[in-house]
Amino acid sequence: MADKEVDFLLSNPYVETLAFFSIAVLALIVFLAIFELVTKYKDWDEIKNGNLSVAMATGGKIFGICNLFRFAILNNDSVLHALIWAVYGYLLLLVAYFIFEFLTPYFKIDEQIQKDNRAVGFLSMVISVSLSYVIGASVT
Repeated sequence: MADKEVDFLLSNPYVETLAFFSIAVLALIVFLAIFELVTKYKDWDEIKNGNLSVAMATGGKIFGICNLFRFAILNNDSVLHALIWAVYGYLLLLVAYFIFEFLTPYFKIDEQIQKDNRAVGFLSMVISVSLSYVIGASVT
């Protein structure tokens, strides 16, 4: 009974858009909080203090997460399936973050970003954005 009511509500494109939007915003907040836990600096404190490198890296993460949702929404018929694929894509993006850190043994990515090394912040942003397209293309 409840499934039919939900299906009826989601058949309205305005309600469906609101559902996708709401879930994406909530997931974005959760995913950013997880990224904040794995970085060695406090994203929002650094941004508040004018650290452009952290802003670029965080902006890349925001773009990457939202881009994953874009692909997940386009390629799935239900809100639940889109969320599942977006979460899976996010996990791959998180793994990519750790691989990026591992593949740069000459310096620590987090330390350089915290020191406002803009080259590293920019590279971090580009990696997040670029990989979101690669991951997103495989979301079905």
